[in-house]
Amino acid sequence: MTSPAAATGRFFCAETAQARGDSMAGTASPGLVWVLVEYRGAWPPDGFDALDLEAGTKALVVSAARTANARILLVRRPGPRRRPGPGRWAVLRHESSGAYRQHWGTWERDEDLAGIASALASPGEHGFPPVIMVCAHGQHDPCCAVWGRPVGRALSERWPELVWECSHVGGDRFAANVVIAPDGVYYGGLDAGSAVATVEEHLAARIHAEHLRGYTDLLPPQQAAVVAVLGQFGPAGRQDFVVTETLREGEHWRIRITGRPPHPAKIEVELRASRAPQRQLTCRAPAGGSVIVYETLSIRIN
Repeated sequence: MTSPAAATGRFFCAETAQARGDSMAGTASPGLVWVLVEYRGAWPPDGFDALDLEAGTKALVVSAARTANARILLVRRPGPRRRPGPGRWAVLRHESSGAYRQHWGTWERDEDLAGIASALASPGEHGFPPVIMVCAHGQHDPCCAVWGRPVGRALSERWPELVWECSHVGGDRFAANVVIAPDGVYYGGLDAGSAVATVEEHLAARIHAEHLRGYTDLLPPQQAAVVAVLGQFGPAGRQDFVVTETLREGEHWRIRITGRPPHPAKIEVELRASRAPQRQLTCRAPAGGSVIVYETLSIRIN
């Protein structure tokens, strides 16, 4: 199969990052609360912030999200954009215990989105299944559309009620990116086949190190340590490995992790952080950028 770059002569950040072997571990964007707004029209490059909505309602939603430290994402079902019926919105919340809560509503007029502010101020309800989001925000970065949309279609065929395309989640060069919320788990570098297999394992409480970018409730070095532990000891559930202590000495990090049976009870991971060379990290980046990468030096059972 001809690569997009070879076929078009264009630069694609995801294809270049894959060729370089860029590390994904420790690259999940932070967040515990998610606001989803179904929007079936064209998504502007800046997502919700750039939508032409009733000013008062939009300001109310943005202020409530900022207060709750929530991230607002536009979502739509894979496939045809024009669908009958009102749009949906949701507030998804991940709790430190591993439990999560959700609040869903519908909207037809801009003013209906004011319900998001009320939902952000309430705990939400248990009992909903997780939400599977695939970044397909082509106006933000072409790679998100080129790689994300086929993945969205494949996942939607398997889990039609759970899957949404979403706006920018970060890490364009790791497209296709899949975020499972409110679990707060980022996966990257996926194609249609690996996405279905990865999500199937995730829903069976078997998170693998391969394709895992990290957990959104952890700092980047903590994320990288958990990825290393999963790579060493095999797949595990979202709460099976818990970070209990984080120590830093210059560029070295020591992360202590507790595991639930049958995994080791006490694990210590030593990492070294370094800055990668300047590179073009996104398709539309006006200049090169540099990121921190984490190298696993040791994994010890205490």
